[in-house]
Amino acid sequence: MEHLRHFDQVDVFSGQPLLGNPVAVVHDASGLTTEQMHRFTDWTNLSEATFLLPPTNSAADYRVRIFCPGRELAFAGHPTLGTCYAWLAAGGVPRSDVVIQECGLGLVRIRREHDTLAFAAPALQRSGPLESENVRRIAAGLGLDVTDIVDHQWCDNGPGWQAVMVESAAAVLAIKPDPQLLAGLDIGVIGPYPSGDVDFEVRAFFPGNSGLTEDPVTGSLNAALAQWLIPAGLAPASYVASQGVALGRAGRVKVRAEGSDIWIGGECVTVVSGTARI
Repeated sequence: MEHLRHFDQVDVFSGQPLLGNPVAVVHDASGLTTEQMHRFTDWTNLSEATFLLPPTNSAADYRVRIFCPGRELAFAGHPTLGTCYAWLAAGGVPRSDVVIQECGLGLVRIRREHDTLAFAAPALQRSGPLESENVRRIAAGLGLDVTDIVDHQWCDNGPGWQAVMVESAAAVLAIKPDPQLLAGLDIGVIGPYPSGDVDFEVRAFFPGNSGLTEDPVTGSLNAALAQWLIPAGLAPASYVASQGVALGRAGRVKVRAEGSDIWIGGECVTVVSGTARI
């Protein structure tokens, strides 16, 4: 049976509408089947849709299921911030100063910082250098020579990101990916800016319904990149990453290491609010 459910479309990693990465948030998703969630996600034509549910873990404030076209994700970054923003805006009251989200990866902490939300990066499921065969394939798929890749790492925190660093932000923006060579891979690329308000440019490519998709701004990738780059001395303990320039967006991801935690933050703004018939 169809029901009208509260629905928000939130732009994440931007305080201005239409410049970040949108996520569809369905409130009160109890009773929906996995198939219905998949179908609604595909229908939105967005990179992700999330579905709010009562928590099953007594420590959590809410539970969320996160979908992208064709698959369910254990964790994703911009859906985490967008869902928390929508939950708070709808009257959600956390039990403490930190919001506790339950998702497929477990419990994720989210805190409010002035005009931003930030999540504590979950532990990596896989890390370490990429296999040489993967590096060659990724380089070819990005239109690069293997020697253009300064460093590389598995950055798997749910999505199985394989990340490469190139010499500059300009080199990141010049990339023209080959959908056939990169088919089936989750690829992250990062390069430094020489100076300015932002420190790095990031791009993310992943499989979509119509082949390779570029994500406007990617929380999970930026979290995993920080978990690689900061301990390795390739990035400072606090920095700002830009993402989405190649798509006409202006995403800003604020990264800060505090003790054993790395916090990934950004602004959010609701662009669409109403009801969804599901």
